[in-house]
Amino acid sequence: MFDRGYMSVSAPLRAARTANSVAFALQGFFLAVILTELPQQRDRLGLTDTVILVAVVMISGLAAGGSLLAERVALRWSSRVALRAGLILIAVTGLGIAAAPDIVVDLIALGCYGVAVGMVDAGTNMQAVFIQHGYGRFVLSSFYAAWSAGSILGALFVSGCEKAGITLPYAVAIAAAVVAIATAVFGPRLLGREQAEAHSAAPDRTDAQGAAAVPLRAYLALGIAMALVFAIDLAVGNWSALYLTDDLLSSSATAALALAAYQGASLITRLTGDWWVRRFGARAVVRVAAATGAAGLVLVVTAPGPVLALAGFLVAGLGLPVIAPLCFSEAGRLTGGSGLDAVIARLNLFNYAGTLIGGGVVGAVAAVASLRAGFVIPLLFAAALIATARFFRPRPPVSEQAANQTGRAVLDS
Repeated sequence: MFDRGYMSVSAPLRAARTANSVAFALQGFFLAVILTELPQQRDRLGLTDTVILVAVVMISGLAAGGSLLAERVALRWSSRVALRAGLILIAVTGLGIAAAPDIVVDLIALGCYGVAVGMVDAGTNMQAVFIQHGYGRFVLSSFYAAWSAGSILGALFVSGCEKAGITLPYAVAIAAAVVAIATAVFGPRLLGREQAEAHSAAPDRTDAQGAAAVPLRAYLALGIAMALVFAIDLAVGNWSALYLTDDLLSSSATAALALAAYQGASLITRLTGDWWVRRFGARAVVRVAAATGAAGLVLVVTAPGPVLALAGFLVAGLGLPVIAPLCFSEAGRLTGGSGLDAVIARLNLFNYAGTLIGGGVVGAVAAVASLRAGFVIPLLFAAALIATARFFRPRPPVSEQAANQTGRAVLDS
């Protein structure tokens, strides 16, 4: 489907890529705001650690439902409608979270936010795959770079609000307004149904329910790879700081650098990921990325002190984060047309399975033994990812690359 040379790209397709990048960034931005405001929310409403754990599990579960809802909306109307609805729901539920007077209302708002997260996750990835089809080359990693940049901006926004004395309700309300305004401006530029399916070169093979008729083995392999990546990602996000403080006896300031190192490296990886895939092929990139991630987690598990552990998280971030967009990219090659919406939405469910595993299993092992032992689990997941590389597309043969260059010359002439 890809590697047809650098096709001429229309202005609407470029506008859709920009709009979808903004959508990815908005998702990362608002999620970072919600997560970094949790301590203030806990103090304001008197939330216990148990309530917070229940809220996190609830959000993941309802996000899976939101992904399936996005599939239904996309099949009935379009992924553009599903994505815009999800973004508006994020803004509305954000206001609900900010203004919640008690725990019950807060949990209801967080539950609705979970549905919105699932809709946006599915919708952005549907749009990303269709846009990639239109470009005729791998561009999906750049969307995830936008998500990483948005999450960094969200954390900086909260920090700035704290320094400026802006209280929790007003900070979240401002963030919700940013999401609503950006959605109104960029939402209409996303691909509609006819535009999206016009760029899908694969046949539209769907069953009676609208789900794509795809090879089950390949679909499950991509789903497992997706779950493993997000399990590792959440394990780093949830437990890295505690590992440095509790097991390696670092200061809180040093411990906060663990996630910063991982996310900073992931931004670099995702910004350059498109080039690596086009140069070496998806299979080689997944194999090297997984091996790099495993090497970084070996450093984390064996670290005698905080410095080596920080280096390990940075190395892991240089590899693993590029695999998730590759999973969606490979899924996009299994079918086309409206069936692609169903495949992407259902593959996205493995995302939430991975987050539950990453948060729960590592925490359970840590409770029985230690967080050092707990991080052996993500290490094993990274090693398992190496085996999934064979389900990804290899580098095109030299003859095909030569044909692509010829096609590019014809297009440019």
